Formats: sequence, C-alpha cells, structure tokens
Amino acid sequence: MREYDVMVIGAGVVGCAVARELSRYRLRIGVLEKELDVACGNSSRNTGMLHAGFTYKPGTLKAECAVEGNQEFDQVAKELNVPFKRTGKLVVGFTDHDRENILKFKAIGEQNGVKGMRMVTKEEMAAIDPHAGGEFAMYVPSSGILDPMQYTIALAENAAMNGAQFLFGQKVVGMEREEETYRIRTEKETFSTRWVINCAGMYAPEISEMMGYPNYPTKGFKGEYFILDKKAGKYLGIPVYPAPNDNGGFMTHATPTVDGNVLVGPDSYVTEDREDYAVTKEHLDGLIADGRKMFDHMEPQYFIRNFAGIRWKRYDPETGAILDFLLEADDGHPRTVNLVGIESPGITCALPLARRAVKKLVEKEQPEANEAFQPNRPGIRRFSEMTEEEKKAAIQEDRDYGEIVCRCETVTRAEIRQAIHNPLGVHTVTGIKNRTRATMGRCQGGYCETRITHMIEEELGVAPEDVRYSKEGGYMFMGKVREEQ
Repeated sequence: MREYDVMVIGAGVVGCAVARELSRYRLRIGVLEKELDVACGNSSRNTGMLHAGFTYKPGTLKAECAVEGNQEFDQVAKELNVPFKRTGKLVVGFTDHDRENILKFKAIGEQNGVKGMRMVTKEEMAAIDPHAGGEFAMYVPSSGILDPMQYTIALAENAAMNGAQFLFGQKVVGMEREEETYRIRTEKETFSTRWVINCAGMYAPEISEMMGYPNYPTKGFKGEYFILDKKAGKYLGIPVYPAPNDNGGFMTHATPTVDGNVLVGPDSYVTEDREDYAVTKEHLDGLIADGRKMFDHMEPQYFIRNFAGIRWKRYDPETGAILDFLLEADDGHPRTVNLVGIESPGITCALPLARRAVKKLVEKEQPEANEAFQPNRPGIRRFSEMTEEEKKAAIQEDRDYGEIVCRCETVTRAEIRQAIHNPLGVHTVTGIKNRTRATMGRCQGGYCETRITHMIEEELGVAPEDVRYSKEGGYMFMGKVREEQ
C-alpha cells in the first residue's frame, strides 16, 4: 500500500493549485484523479476569463479570492510560463435597466477592491473595440484572458517538479479513518494518507460525504459555446459581456482567446447529469441569435467547434439561493480540508483557495519548508510564436522543429515530442492536444491526428491498440481492418 502525508482528490485547476502550494513543504503529496490527465472536467470547459470580481457579494470567499487572484496573475503567469493577456472587458448595456444593473455591480466591484472601472459611451466603446455591440458600457481594465487547460497543466507540472505525485485513472470509491490515517480506496488499489483535501469539483459532495461531512446539495448550470476560427479573432480584441442580470449572472458573451480564436457563449440552463457535455441544436441556435448582439461577426463561416461546461453551484434547498464557495476544516473531521461548490470564477480563485486550504494543514502540522521549491516552470517552446531568427536557431538545435505536424496551428514535431514526454507522464491524444494546440485549428485534427498517434507509438514504444484519445476506455484503435498478407 502506498503511503502519503497528504492526498489531494481531484486534478482540476483547484486540485493542481493545492498540489503546487503543498509542494512548498517537505511532504509526501499524492493527487488522485479519475481521468487520465488533469483538467478533463469543467476546469477545461469554460471561457478562460481572469475575472475582476465585481459581481460577487462583498465579504464572501468568492469575492475575496477573485480580487486576490486577479491582482497577482501577471506574476503567476510569468512563473508558470502560461499565455495571459490583461485585455480589459466591456460590460455592455442597451436599456435603462441594463444601466441600473451595471452601476449596481460597479459599486459592488469598488467595495470589493476592483480597480479602474469606469462607464464609457458608445463612441468611447468604438475606440476600445469597434465590433462590440451595445449603447454604453462599463470598462473593466483588470479583466484578462488565459488558457485554462494550459494553466492547469502548468500548475500540475510545477507541483510534480517539486515532488508531488499524480495518480491518474484512480476513481475514489471509498474512504475510512483508522486512528491517525485515512484509507482511500479507488477502483484499482488502496492508499494510506494522514491528510485528505477534497478538490473533486463536480463530485465534491460525494467525496465530502466519504470524509464525514454532509453531502452538500449542488445544482448544475450548463452552458454551451461556439468556438470561432482565428479569422474571426481579428475582429475582437476584448471580451464583450452583456449587462449582468439582477443576480449578477451573465448570459451569452463574446471572448477572444489568448490564441486568437473567439468563444461565444455560454447560455445557461439546469442539468442533473454530472457529465452532461452534449450540445443541442436548440441552444446553439440561441447562441447565434444572442451572440450577434455582442459581436457583429458571429457568422457560420467561422464556426469550427462547439462544447459545453457545467457550473456546479452549492445552494440552499429550502430557498434555492446560490451559496458561497465552501472551504472547511474542523476538529470533528481531523486532518481534512473540504472544498465544495467551487465553480466560476474558480480559475481566477484557484491559487488563493489553495493557499487557504494548505494553511489549514500548516497550522496543525508545521511541516518543514521545501528549500528546493522552484516556482518557475518551463513550458514547451512554441514554434508559431518565434521570430524568424529564433526559428532558424531552434531548427539548428533540434531538426524536429523543422517539421510541421499540425498545419493549422503550426505545431512542429519537436513540440509534439516534448508534449509526449511531459512531466506528468500523460500520453493521450487530447493530452498532447492540450499541451500544444495541435488538432485545435480549422480542420480539427483531420490532417495531424494520425501523425500524433503514430508519434505516441514511436516515442513510447506502445502498440496502436494501447493509444487512447482521452478516457480510460477511449481507445483510438481496436485492431486491424484487414490482416497483412
């Protein structure tokens, strides 16, 4: 039986942030994840916004962590070598009621400590971004955009560099406390650990109950998205959001990505299924109609993909009210930290939440500092972002930089190879995709996916039948179509 000082359950963005913060101390750290990579759930199914913090009730954990996470992110992105742009945001309005709501949440943002927000006219909006819809807007300069998958991967890889061990394909099915230790059972084996930190995201209520806490009620708010080609990206330089509703929620918005695409969405409706990621014609049609109000180039010629994500919110079953993030630890549940209802803005709040969770352990245990902790994580060198001189030097140093594998995103063989040999030991096709952007372009892998699969086989010496697309049972190949003569 493998033994740890602390086991994190869940390798979404919060779980990976917790693992990174734990690795600042001399601890045996494990991270259990049911999927074959990090960020396979809702941490990768969102808009990729660095939120400013103006729609969250003052004094809540959500508001506090959003502002803290926003203000520190330039340094975080630099340390982890992840793409990030502090673009600002336009929150646009069309009616007097829109103006009232915008001004209400502007006041909330100022109370929370959000800096620099100001109202702008239609003429000023045109100067900021001429393709934004609306009659007036609030400009929020501290908002930004990032790649949530790259960020989660970077947190995890940095944690692994500093000693954390990621255990994939390990779905937790039970847990018992035995004096000073917890026995955590997965579908494959049993682990022993002194501390448990619940970061299981959509499954956090079930893990919470295993730990002895309540199975807190959560409700899934599903949203669908369109991804637009980079050809549409040249028309949008800043996220454009509609005025928040009376409760502070947003409907369909248009957001540029750090890589030059545009996301349009999400809409919002309730789902009961934990992993209901299907998209529907009804909702996609609604996105087209609503998206055109925000972005005047919402046109079918630019549509290359769609997807869905789910915000699992904790709520009061008696009143239906949505509740704050929950982060708890008490003597009745020794050596545990429980996080439930961590939904949007979870990406922005991940590291602030992680620090608060780890502080619970540190206050009890006073572990030794990891003097060798290294906060900086080198990423994969992207050929598409190099200057001509840098490209020539890269090819001279490594000939594989001279072979393009993914034409749409200009990803080279050298980048695919680096991704295959990643620090977490992930080698699914989507794992390579999320680390390099290969298959994310106009053809969505039509040209490069078979080449990537073949490289996985070559680099790792695995049989074609062992290569998986994303999930445990998601094999790329089941066998040969015909036998060789």
